[in-house]
Amino acid sequence: MVWPRYIAYFVGITLLTWLLTQLEVSSPGSLKLHVIANPSDQLGTSEYSPIEIIQPIIIAVCGLLMLWIAEYCPSQRPIAIPFGGLALAFMIRELDYFLDLYLLDNLWQVLIGFPAAFVIVYTYRARRRLKIAWARIWPSPGLALLFAGAVILFSFVRLVGYEPLWMSLLGDDYHRVVKLAVEEFIELMGYFLWAIGTIEYTYQARAIAYKEPVPLAKRLREQRRRLKSGKF
Repeated sequence: MVWPRYIAYFVGITLLTWLLTQLEVSSPGSLKLHVIANPSDQLGTSEYSPIEIIQPIIIAVCGLLMLWIAEYCPSQRPIAIPFGGLALAFMIRELDYFLDLYLLDNLWQVLIGFPAAFVIVYTYRARRRLKIAWARIWPSPGLALLFAGAVILFSFVRLVGYEPLWMSLLGDDYHRVVKLAVEEFIELMGYFLWAIGTIEYTYQARAIAYKEPVPLAKRLREQRRRLKSGKF
């Protein structure tokens, strides 16, 4: 049943958001949205925030689910693999601060090019299978939520988090931490939608895989395995 899952999504997101907000209210500065990591960093960073820590965890779970779909739901592999590549690109982007700090400045811009190029090339080469896979699963609530999350992450949060906008709105009362708080919470909402969409897509891909007829070669291979295991 789908309703218990959606209730669980609602309760989980509400509880986690409540915990994050109450953490800051009860102990101001606990969200660490404006940390001066070193004297040369005048702007500060939010990379040490619990919100920023939660985001890569969500991305990792989404990426692993897409890998599972690619492995066990062959008909949805042309969709799952590009989404898995996007999850890897998101992960690199979220870790850009630490890659620059501990490895090499602007290294993330080089690393992110690999999954981005892979997604573009794979999508082009598998475009026919991608159309077939899309036709099999659409309309899909999971893919719709993935699209909604992508709109927030790629477009909405970038425009709303535009620093000159907040400087214009707040004027002399401008504090960068306000802009960062709004930006990070909106971004977290986008990742929540991405996670829910991935979970729902996984359920739908799994259901399609079970409905599909098992190829004769695979049935024979499984039969031989059962016979071999029966001998011992």
